[in-house]
Amino acid sequence: MADEPSSKQIRPAVPSGLKPKGNGLFLTALSRIIHSNGGIIGGGYLIILIFSAIAAPLLSPYDPIKMSPSEALQAPSWKHPAGTDRLGRDILTRIMFGARISLQMGFISVGIALIFGDFFGLIAGYFGGWVDSAIIFLTNILLALPGILLALVILATLGPGLSKVMIAVGISTIPNYIRVVRGSVLAAKESDYVQAARVIGSTDARIMFAHIAPNVFAPVIVLGTLGFATAILIGASVSYLGLGASPPTPEWGVMVSEGRNHLQRAWWLTTMPGLAIMVSVIALNLLGDSLRDALDPRLRT
Repeated sequence: MADEPSSKQIRPAVPSGLKPKGNGLFLTALSRIIHSNGGIIGGGYLIILIFSAIAAPLLSPYDPIKMSPSEALQAPSWKHPAGTDRLGRDILTRIMFGARISLQMGFISVGIALIFGDFFGLIAGYFGGWVDSAIIFLTNILLALPGILLALVILATLGPGLSKVMIAVGISTIPNYIRVVRGSVLAAKESDYVQAARVIGSTDARIMFAHIAPNVFAPVIVLGTLGFATAILIGASVSYLGLGASPPTPEWGVMVSEGRNHLQRAWWLTTMPGLAIMVSVIALNLLGDSLRDALDPRLRT
């Protein structure tokens, strides 16, 4: 007669939805990004942008703020590849230092939107009822306003300033995250792994943050990447209007604003920082599109 299985050999079945996920999804997504043109261009540019922002003092011999009137309004040359502004400051140097502010704008704004958008989206989608109705009602009101206009309304309340611009841009993009997370939670909360978590006695908070949140994070990553580009664009727009960074801060929107009165005789004053904004937004959108394709469950094998 066959031996009875020992107690060490008997293990309770663990619902598949509660098993810890490996790194297969991450590696698959990374492989798809590497093999896509948009992912290579967007990711490569982001790496270069971060490197140039960090290593700006080592890459350029010029000071981004120190004036040199004798070199004012020089056209692009080997000495000054992007030219100089009306105060003789090297524009390429100011663009590299300005990348620090733009990256900071993106990270802080997206961080604010991620934290609050995910929280309210989880609550709205999981509990439903009047909680869902109230959150979505307020979200729809905020979504009725364009992002830049909503940021300006918030700035009118908080007052001008670079740190306040970051907060305003973050708040203005929260509704987008609420809608995306809520939709994902509505689809996920009826899944088998959520039902299994309820059966074993998990609390609502544990189900939301330990089981549902990690499984709806993929679309949030994509939205965060696209939101990064939006934050840079809105931040530069607000600074252009004089409500964000102020001279002599080397910020891209401020640089565009400073050169608008010299377009006919010194086109590089606005063109160079404008190109920095445009290329950054395009590259981050390419990276976001690549992430969306890589994390799309319909394309997984």
